[in-house]
Amino acid sequence: MDKLTDTGDYYEETFKGLIWTEKRLSGTSFEECEFIDCDFSDSRFQGCKFTQCEFIRCNLSLADMANSQLYGLTFKDCKLVGVDWTKAGWPQYYRDFELKFQRCLLNDASFYGLTLNELVLDECKVHDADFREGNFTDSQMTHCTFDRSLFMHTNLERVDFSDSTGCSIDVLANELKGATFSSFEAVHLLESLGIVLVD
Repeated sequence: MDKLTDTGDYYEETFKGLIWTEKRLSGTSFEECEFIDCDFSDSRFQGCKFTQCEFIRCNLSLADMANSQLYGLTFKDCKLVGVDWTKAGWPQYYRDFELKFQRCLLNDASFYGLTLNELVLDECKVHDADFREGNFTDSQMTHCTFDRSLFMHTNLERVDFSDSTGCSIDVLANELKGATFSSFEAVHLLESLGIVLVD
């Protein structure tokens, strides 16, 4: 399809090459839809519902997901700079929303205070993002770069950080039981304890 409207919902539709920037969509549902090479930058999705959808090579930078429900979404090779994920609607009775980001740009994102268990971030650039006060238990955050991202009072139990770099995490101010880190990054964790390592 080459356009979006507020009328009607979408099921198993494919949107390819859609340019839909700085626009607004309200109360629309998308189920098992596919978005390929679409540009939704600086657009507002008010009270929409996205279920089991896939975004491939899309630009959603500065997109506003105000009160929208997101479940079972996969983002591949997408640009999602400056997205405030806290604005979306996250029902408290869910803990795992099955969100997956692969090879995505997630700089300046805010996940502040969210409970997103089993979140998948793989090969993503996640610079200057905010994970404070959140719960990301059992998540997979592998092969990512987390330069200048914030972790404080964050539940990171059993999170897999294998081959990720730039993890500036205070081991005393975050829950890290069972978390996995590469050896090189583990050295940085010790710095928060004031430990000096020598060869």
